[in-house]
Amino acid sequence: MRKKARKLDEILEIPIELSTNNPKITVLGFERLLIENYRGILEYQDYFIRVNTYIGIININGFNLNLEGMTTDDLLVTGRIETIDFEEVTEDEEEEESK
Repeated sequence: MRKKARKLDEILEIPIELSTNNPKITVLGFERLLIENYRGILEYQDYFIRVNTYIGIININGFNLNLEGMTTDDLLVTGRIETIDFEEVTEDEEEEESK
């Protein structure tokens, strides 16, 4: 069934991030980062931000990091962004977190 839904998405030219829970990350230079389809903020400091998504965790490292804009779907991070890395969450880890 999912295969048919994906085909329909392709025919209608629906972006994959809208039809799935995959996050979309847009980096604008070294000072702006937009994350779409996030679940929540796990940790927030002016040099480190951890963002939970449906497929894993996004770690943002830098200086003077701020959460400028935040909606239920989008998150805008500003400041001097040095690195971005990803942690994949396995099904076992998700089950442990829900307990």
